[in-house]
Amino acid sequence: MTKLSVNINKLATLRNSRGGNNPDLLKAALDIERFGADGITVHPRPDERHIKYQDVFDLKKIIKTEFNIEGNCTEKKFVELVLANKPAQVTLVPDTLGQLTSNHGWNTVEHKNYLQEMIAIFKNAGIRVSIFVDPVVSMIEGAKATGTDRVELYTEAYAKQFASGNKEMAIAPYIAAAQKANELGLGINAGHDLDLNNLQYFAQQIPNLAEVSIGHELICDAIYLGLENTIQLYKRQLNRN
Repeated sequence: MTKLSVNINKLATLRNSRGGNNPDLLKAALDIERFGADGITVHPRPDERHIKYQDVFDLKKIIKTEFNIEGNCTEKKFVELVLANKPAQVTLVPDTLGQLTSNHGWNTVEHKNYLQEMIAIFKNAGIRVSIFVDPVVSMIEGAKATGTDRVELYTEAYAKQFASGNKEMAIAPYIAAAQKANELGLGINAGHDLDLNNLQYFAQQIPNLAEVSIGHELICDAIYLGLENTIQLYKRQLNRN
């Protein structure tokens, strides 16, 4: 069964827009778990425009499901934050400073030595490691050489092509990447622009999909459908045969 980890960055953005503590991020995380999510994801950035570093410490104390922290391991404060909190999983994303949202995966061949070094640091602390990659077989092969436990397939390209009506073309590189990951013994996560329209097809086509991390689209749907109902709808799409 594929797990749903809910990224709560957008809730933190809403809170920060007015100051104060509304919505209450900690209460929201607990409610999201209660509504059926299998994990909570946060992606703190250096400018703390949504998730603040203190949020990570506060969330670590209360989360009962899996805690996933995403971010760029070239930032020393991020590495220190992860090691101090020891989440179930850290997802390494090659963001640049000030980047609006993640928009590409690691070049696992070019950055192999660096990723090997950083992944070893987190794994030695008992943290499962996933790295953000594009659906390219050579990048999956490169990921294996880094020592990572999992790859997270970057799904924006899939979502765009699916929306244009080319679902077979959209999913093809992801199937190839997943087959290679399975062959090499890598766990498979996925995320970015997955939603109620494209999630079911993606999950049905990707063998051994362990987890999806969804934030922006899920929170947007929750405005109309309600948070509890939305989480249940995503869970149904994710695990419908």
